[in-house]
Amino acid sequence: MHSELIKLEKTFQPSILKKINDPWLEQRQIELYIKRDDLLHPVISGNKWRKLKYSLDHALSLGSDTLISMGGAYSNHLHALAYVGKVLGLKTIGLIRGEQPLVLSTTLNDIKRWNMELRFVSRTDYRLLRQYKNYDTLPGLKSGEYWLPEGGATNLALQGVAELITEIGIPYDSFCVPCGTGATLAGVAEVASESVSVLGFAALKNASFLTADVDALLSQSRNNWQINLDYHFGGFGKINAELSAFIEEFELKSAIPLEPIYTGKMIYGIYDLIKKNYFKPGQRIIALHTGGLQGKKNKTWT
Repeated sequence: MHSELIKLEKTFQPSILKKINDPWLEQRQIELYIKRDDLLHPVISGNKWRKLKYSLDHALSLGSDTLISMGGAYSNHLHALAYVGKVLGLKTIGLIRGEQPLVLSTTLNDIKRWNMELRFVSRTDYRLLRQYKNYDTLPGLKSGEYWLPEGGATNLALQGVAELITEIGIPYDSFCVPCGTGATLAGVAEVASESVSVLGFAALKNASFLTADVDALLSQSRNNWQINLDYHFGGFGKINAELSAFIEEFELKSAIPLEPIYTGKMIYGIYDLIKKNYFKPGQRIIALHTGGLQGKKNKTWT
């Protein structure tokens, strides 16, 4: 590991495993634990660091001086990338989906302040960018430039995600993760025991394509995972009064902050599936908090 990354990681806080003490869960004989990856770092939190870690190491080993990636106006990935680029002294370029807004989101203001160059691209061109999966495949790359696909979803990302499984010291039956690109789910499924059910919760609508994307990331076929498509609440970034009320109640009970784009939807889905007897009495569930709490500052979801 590059010395600058070791130095940075030493500033991180532990990602603890917290049990949710809820009488409602106890009545159903279900144990729920939250893997608090949101505690790792105030900015590079959750799966953002997990996915970036080994790609950054690769970029530094190649002598790269510029990191280029893509994302929306509220991208947690670009937010983390811009910050870590500033810390490491690397130039960063973000290809932003859609036309430049008259008023930048809080996320875009942050990443601009951290010296990321913003380049707005049409939604059609943005979709085309998704075909470039490897660090050197983006057309027009110059010497020293390193390409990271959407969400940092690479095979190297799986190595970082896999490390969180080694941090769990108790047996469990199910491991739940929110899904954007599917890289975090793939990283968990790659190393989790075949006896563990790995369940992803898609944060976007019409996300059946994620199954093929996860398969493509896995080094070998695994049968221990699936993706639930039922808790997107109308699409990416969509939220309604029911979800908002659930998140507020959960935060009051657990003292764990949630954002409504990824982790909030997953926790809602877990509780709903428990209500529907999807999980058997006596089972222990671990849910990954993927961070991204900076998204709460934007407050633009509908």
